[in-house]
Formats: sequence, C-alpha cells, structure tokens
Amino acid sequence: MPRAAAALPISLHTAAQVRALDAYAIDTLGIPGYTLMTRAGEAAVDVLRNAWPAARRILVVCGPGNNGGDGYVLARRARELEYEVSVVSVVNPSSLRGDARRAWQDYVASGGSTRAWSPECVRGVDVIVDAMLGTGLARPVGAEIAACIAGINGAGVPVLAIDIPSGLHADTGAVLGAAVEARRTISFVGLKVGFYLDRGPDYTGDIHFDGLGIPADAAERIGMVGVRLDEQVLATALPPRRRSAHKGQNGHVLVIGGNLGMAGAARMAGEAALRVGAGLVTVATRPGNVAGIVAARPELMARGVDDGAQLASLLERATVLAVGPGLGQDAWARDLLTQALASGKPAVLDADALNLLAPMFEQGGVPRHDWILTPHPGEAARLLGTSVAEIQSRRLDCAQAIARRYGGVAVLKGAGTVVAREGVLPAFCDRGNPGMATGGMGDVLTGVIAGIVAQGADLHTAACAGVLVHATAGDLAARNGERGLIATDLFVHLPACVNPSLSR
Repeated sequence: MPRAAAALPISLHTAAQVRALDAYAIDTLGIPGYTLMTRAGEAAVDVLRNAWPAARRILVVCGPGNNGGDGYVLARRARELEYEVSVVSVVNPSSLRGDARRAWQDYVASGGSTRAWSPECVRGVDVIVDAMLGTGLARPVGAEIAACIAGINGAGVPVLAIDIPSGLHADTGAVLGAAVEARRTISFVGLKVGFYLDRGPDYTGDIHFDGLGIPADAAERIGMVGVRLDEQVLATALPPRRRSAHKGQNGHVLVIGGNLGMAGAARMAGEAALRVGAGLVTVATRPGNVAGIVAARPELMARGVDDGAQLASLLERATVLAVGPGLGQDAWARDLLTQALASGKPAVLDADALNLLAPMFEQGGVPRHDWILTPHPGEAARLLGTSVAEIQSRRLDCAQAIARRYGGVAVLKGAGTVVAREGVLPAFCDRGNPGMATGGMGDVLTGVIAGIVAQGADLHTAACAGVLVHATAGDLAARNGERGLIATDLFVHLPACVNPSLSR
C-alpha cells in the first residue's frame, strides 16, 4: 500500500545544509545511511505508483553517487511490485562505493541487470526515473550525461526525478548545460532552494517530499536559507475582525498613478485594495481619469490632481500609499512621487515609481524602513544597475541586495517571487502560474499589499501575505486555463483568499 504523501515543509535549504542534515541523521541520530537510501527509493516508488497507476514499464537511469543508489533501490522495489524494469547505468556500476554500491548489489541479487545508455533505451517505456545526478553538481554536465538528458527529454513520456532533476543547480536553479525536464520531483531530507529560483520551476514539475524519518525539528539545528509562504502568514496578517468594526478601522489606501492613457493601472490597484478588505480607497490621478474610474468602480473615490501640491489633503488622510501604477515618468509623475515620499507615510512602490527611484538614489537617496518595493526583473535591474540576466540568475541575492540598498521590504516578482528584508529569512512563493504573465498583474499585487498594510499588518508580513493572496487568486482564476487570463479576473477570487476559513 503506497504511503500517504508528506506535506511540503516550509523550510528551504542549500545543498550544503541538506548534506549537513544527512550527516546529523547518520552521526547523531544513528540512522544508517543505507536505511535512509532505502527509505528514499521506497518513497519514490510510492510517488510513481500514485502519479502513474497505469504505468507498467519503467526505465531507471542511475548515476555514480547516492542519487544512483536511490535509483537502484527504486528499481529493486519496482521489480518486487511486478513492474517491467530496465536500468541504465551511466557509469560502470562496479565503480560505485559505499551505500550506492550496496544498493546496486542488492538490485542485482534480486535478479536485476543493467545496461549502458543508448537512445533506444527509452522506447516503449511508460515512465522514466532520473537518478543520475544529485545536489552536489556544481559544473556543467559532461557530453555523455548531456546526451542521456537529451534522450530523456525527447522521449515523450513522464519523468520522475529523484531528489533533484539532473543538471539543475540545487542552490541557484541554474541549468548546468542541460537538465532533465521532470514531470514530478521527489525531494528528500530538505527542500532545495533552487527549486524556486531561476529555471528551477521549469524543470522540477510537481514537487513531493519525504523526510526519510528524520525528525522535522532537526532542520532547525542545521539552519535554512529561506521559507515557503503558507497560510499561516494570512492568519498573522489578517486576524478576524470584531463585530463592531467600521471602515475607518480598516485603513485608507491612497493610490497615486494613472497618467495619460494609463488610468486602468491605478483603477486596478485601487479595486484590489478594496477586494482584500481596505476600508477606504482613494485614487489620485490625472483629472481626466476621474469620471471613468468612478463609473467603472463606484466604491473607489477618485481625485484629479494637476501637481504634487494638490496631494496634501489626500496624504494627510491616508494610512498607506500605493505609488506607481500607471504613474509614468514625466514631470507630473516626478512631482507626485516626491510629495508622496516626503509625507512620511508607509508606501508600496511599483512600476514607474521604481524607475524614478533608481536615479534618485544615484543622487544620494536615503534607505527607508517604511516602504515595500515590488520590482519585476527589469525594474530590479535598474534599481541595482545591472542586467535582467544577472537578476534572474541570482534572484535571491538580488532581492536581498535591493533590501540592503534601499531599506524596507523587497518583493522580487516572477516565478518563485522572493520577499526579502534585512535580518529576516527570505520568503518564497511557490504558487501562481504562467497565465499571470500579463499586463496589470503587478498593479493588482500593489493594491493587494497596500490593502493588507492598511488593515494593520507590518510591512514584511503584509508583503508576504499579499504575494500569497495574489498568487492563490491567480491559480483560482486559471482553473479553466492559463492562457487568456487577465488581471481583473483575480478580483472575484481575492475575497476568498483573504477569508480562508470561509472559503473552506
């Protein structure tokens, strides 16, 4: 009987931390290494059986280390379950050492055999198991392994990766020359942070986890590099309201933006703030936009402003500012941003507010603790004076660099959004979908985060909760398909995401 799948832990680790956790389990807890390997192989079989119940013909591709050992355990167990199992060894198995050698010997003793890789290996199989390379990979794969990876990826059948897709860097998510495109990955001992960085989300597929019987609190002894966002942050950011609550207690968001031709961005940010529970929302925008915004969403207040001086009374009443959606970069935009920042009110900055902020800092800007910056990779590149490629290849480092340089909270958007603040473990979002890669999604996120700040959450908690709410709403909106999703499709789902007890 397959075991129940373990829930994904929230802690994320580097490869070195996972190795340290392995060593702690063996040396301190007294769990033999081969016991851990056996548990890993058996857990992988359980995933295979649950994911592809009709599969009968399995190809297991084993490498030179413990990852290959896990594959031999899986192959032996699959034979016991009467699968048709073929095993390819990308090295001479007689060269194996330690637990991996024992796993190979036990597989052979059970009647199994191995063969060398050839393109014909993948013909007629239902599932391929990738057990070639583990988390220790730090350089581009060699030509022979690259050929195996190409053959696996081109086979047209689902792939289960053992611990990590071969060729993926466990710490950065970079593809080291070539990487296996897995349909599912089962991770052992600790979740690898590289699953959520750079190209990691493209190659891991659905992620499963098994702690191999190591106590969950052992990870705290070793340390972690970050955490996954989960619903607990919503309980912290958005506690139940008192029955006597009124709108004045739920904050007032002032959205500043909507330059010529871009009123929709400000309007979407404003509605998003309302949809997550802000008590009041005002949009300060070009005068010509006011009628359209109010007609489209009458619950919004809108005020036309010709210059920054006209913001004064609006700034005084605001709890939090959302600056940037549709702001532009002309003199009007610069004046509004300058006045907004001078108000001393907490702020969420996005889009052109960030593009204007970068040169301001080059001229001597001062870091602030009371803002949340929400750049996409292009905006992040301007904030740090680097390239988009550099941002994407070092997403965690760059998110932390933005937080250090500018202060406050940095939200680096993209697949695996990173929330960073100095002195706090970075948080990663593993939700959301490619359908959300469309205009206006960032404006909605700005409004969501500002709306949560307005209700009393601290900036870091609000950023984490907002990112999770936004991504979850995007997933709900994409249930009928990702392609064709638009930003306003999220609105109907936002209330359920900020009232999780009711949505159940």
